[in-house]
Amino acid sequence: MNFDKASRKALHGTEIAVLIVIAIATVVAILQEIALMIANLEVTLADLLLLFIFLEVLAMVGIYYKSGRLPVRLPLYIAIVALARYIIIDMKAMDFWVMVGIAIAILLITISILILRFGHIRFPYTDEAGHAEGPKRGPGPA
Repeated sequence: MNFDKASRKALHGTEIAVLIVIAIATVVAILQEIALMIANLEVTLADLLLLFIFLEVLAMVGIYYKSGRLPVRLPLYIAIVALARYIIIDMKAMDFWVMVGIAIAILLITISILILRFGHIRFPYTDEAGHAEGPKRGPGPA
């Protein structure tokens, strides 16, 4: 076994191990949040958004495990939800300009997602064999 093959195998094993740790830690965090909601006898929008963030992290782990690639858009979606949650939690105590700054950050992330999506459709990635990996299109002219 040559060094290149061994290093690739070790790297892949490390990726799988870290994915498992992230998945387990996320499930533990979900269970902790559910326990907190039960203890408080209250479910707030902030709690639901936090659970949604955890769900997106699990989805990201699943996609990375299946494809070996991490779409850049997923962390951006998580960032939008996290910023929205931040506004919801601290809205009453938040300074006007801080809220405007967060709203602008959400807008910029949204624009970034649109640009990435347009770029992926217009200029699809190619795999090592040169095949396009863009969105699948149905029959008919493209």
